Amino acid sequence: MEAEQKRINRHFACIPEPPARQTVRHADFNKRDFYYFWALTVAFKLLLLSLLSSLALPAAALDYVIDPGHTYASFEIDHLGFSTQRGQFNRTSGQVGFDLEQRRGHIDITIEAASLDTGLALRDDILRGDAWFNVEAFPNILFRSQHFIFDQEKPVAVEGSLTLLGETRPMRLEISRFKCGFNLANRKRGCGADAQGVLLRSEFGLQNSIPFISDEVRLRIQVEAYLP
Repeated sequence: MEAEQKRINRHFACIPEPPARQTVRHADFNKRDFYYFWALTVAFKLLLLSLLSSLALPAAALDYVIDPGHTYASFEIDHLGFSTQRGQFNRTSGQVGFDLEQRRGHIDITIEAASLDTGLALRDDILRGDAWFNVEAFPNILFRSQHFIFDQEKPVAVEGSLTLLGETRPMRLEISRFKCGFNLANRKRGCGADAQGVLLRSEFGLQNSIPFISDEVRLRIQVEAYLP
């Protein structure tokens, strides 16, 4: 019996005692929790500040490259008084510069004349020909502006020049929509606008079929441009 008791004692002697339970003081817990919450708050504020700064209008002069997938020049013209005929140019390129602090900017848009599209191939071929846009001799239509007009902090118009068929005339575009900010889809900072104006095509040598087809043409340009 004594031998059996000794064997049992040796067996339990091999089992380590459990570590002493540590007591976390309430004050230590509150202190750790406070610093954790403070770190999260600082990180959130920094993230929010970065986001707001990216969404705000630019304060310094920045040059944006036109996004051809979201930039089109379109036109509307009266046809015999029966309807308004529309068309657009599908290929564009260029740059937009904007400086809110100095209330100034510039626009340089090149429109490829051969990209004209009215939805009817036969009519498009006629309009691209010598009697109309003469795209082989004059492949590009240009709009350039160095003058933004502001209403407080919002640009409301641009005054520049339009070059068509080798003729350059003053052109004013009224801005109906304008926004600068961070595009969450392409993860780039950019600016976009809708603008429209009126021109007389006869001033550029396009006198065909006047007055049956109107001399007055309404030009619309929708543009998006992003930092490279």
